[in-house]
Amino acid sequence: MHIRTRLLLPVVLTAALAACQPSQPQAAAAAAPAAEPAAAEAVPEAVEGVSGTYVIDPAHTTVIAQWNHFGFSNPVANFGDVEGRIVYDADDVTASSVEVTLPLSGLNSFVADFDTHLRSADFFDAERFPVATFRSTSVQQAGPGKLTVTGDLTIKDNTHPVVLDVTMNRFAEHPMLKRPAAGFDATTTIRRSDFGVGAFAPNVSDEVHIRITTEAVVAADEAPAAG
Repeated sequence: MHIRTRLLLPVVLTAALAACQPSQPQAAAAAAPAAEPAAAEAVPEAVEGVSGTYVIDPAHTTVIAQWNHFGFSNPVANFGDVEGRIVYDADDVTASSVEVTLPLSGLNSFVADFDTHLRSADFFDAERFPVATFRSTSVQQAGPGKLTVTGDLTIKDNTHPVVLDVTMNRFAEHPMLKRPAAGFDATTTIRRSDFGVGAFAPNVSDEVHIRITTEAVVAADEAPAAG
């Protein structure tokens, strides 16, 4: 009986308080803050491309590879000294193309001993295969400011198709060179074992995530004359 009384007491008190405030539902409704409008979904910005043959600027290009090491860390290495050309056709983007050479002499893991190991026969065997290459086979529009670039990546004479998800950053006159310039970011994921550099997998992840950022400028002999 005492237990039942204790259980009913809060209910009785609540009912009494409610009786003393007959306008409470209306007051609560009035005090409730207005629902905020749903945030608009961000729309990718359209980038107007400019047709031309753009020479990649190695000083403003990085190709970053990242992998997982025994589950403990996610190291990176930069493939520098990139050489290549980007042909962009603004009227027919499918006529565009990309050719890139990655000299392994520019490989930098930020650890000198590891750089030596990466260039050894355990991995890239850079003495026999001094460069990696990428040549596009297809370029498609993938939305405002976006491209899908499919191409053949060759490492150690192993060639496999790779798909790059590309963001067009900007097309404009370069403020210092006074020539048309373009900027792109791109991402992809590959399996290194496909290219003969699969040592220590799967403890060291077979999947390698690649992030690219690049600037390219129309060659001086191809740039439109000023004035």
